[in-house]
Amino acid sequence: MRIPEHIGIIPDGNRRWAESKGLTKDRGYDLGLDPGLNLFKLCRDAGVKEITYYGFTTDNTKRPSVQRLAFTQACINAVKMLSKEDAELLVVGNTDTPMFPEELRPYTTRRKFGKGGMRVNFLVNYGWSWDLNSLKLADQSRKNIDNHINSYDVSRIDLIIRWGGRRRLSGFLPVQSVYADFYVVDEYWPDFKDEHFHNALCWYQEQDITLGG
Repeated sequence: MRIPEHIGIIPDGNRRWAESKGLTKDRGYDLGLDPGLNLFKLCRDAGVKEITYYGFTTDNTKRPSVQRLAFTQACINAVKMLSKEDAELLVVGNTDTPMFPEELRPYTTRRKFGKGGMRVNFLVNYGWSWDLNSLKLADQSRKNIDNHINSYDVSRIDLIIRWGGRRRLSGFLPVQSVYADFYVVDEYWPDFKDEHFHNALCWYQEQDITLGG
């Protein structure tokens, strides 16, 4: 089986899941922690070299404070959970605003945990315009323009999996996603099943990977 080297994860549908259960929207975020860890282990065992989770965006912080506090705490808990695994962990996001959680600032430089291994990126208070903003100051004559984006330490993505049925990137790493294949799971993220991942890998086998060539 051809395994994508880097998989992007958009774990959508937490609020809709909560509402479907008769709960307030903020109650859906904690239910995404165990699926995130389970998916990490599935990727590791499959031989994936890098995985990027979409935590929350700068636009998400416009939501009601009770939701913002809930998804921020869920991201903090998720990163700390992953730091107990064998991984090389990096948090990417705008640290210059009060919306970035101080608890995650130590993770904004890639760190090796345990025995190291798979590269794990977590987007927190991330915005595509923030990511590309430094390009305005870049020397356009340089060949490797990727060095001028804030997410420069995140590699090109091969496969993006989005839960929740939406068919859009929602600003997810526009540079690294340029040639990514996009697989959609209609079920909400808290209803994650191992088969979602396995089905995505099987679907990926059928794609014609040419990178434009």
